[in-house]
Amino acid sequence: MKNVTGWIVAVLLAVLFALVGGLKLIGVPAAVKEFEQIGFGQWFRYITGVLEVTGAVGMLIPKYRFWAALQIATIMLGATMINLWVLHLPPLARVTAVLMALALVLAWLRRPQKEKV
Repeated sequence: MKNVTGWIVAVLLAVLFALVGGLKLIGVPAAVKEFEQIGFGQWFRYITGVLEVTGAVGMLIPKYRFWAALQIATIMLGATMINLWVLHLPPLARVTAVLMALALVLAWLRRPQKEKV
């Protein structure tokens, strides 16, 4: 059951972050505007997009799923803080917090196990 749940969460998050990260990378006007409001510059949009897309790909590879899930969780932590403190969008912060929680659940499901001697 743990394996099936892990795959379902991994695929859902991978599809979502491949799409969202891809939209950032191609420069959808809404993403460009959002990152202008954040104030770090458009380089930050590209870095975020690359991290989201690589995290999405990593979630589909069992060997890298744990680290990819932590990568996505870290991005969502930053997104939650930015949504609260910079953009002042509490409803969007709730969404990013839920996505962070899902990524952390996936990381927990795929955490490295100590080998039994």
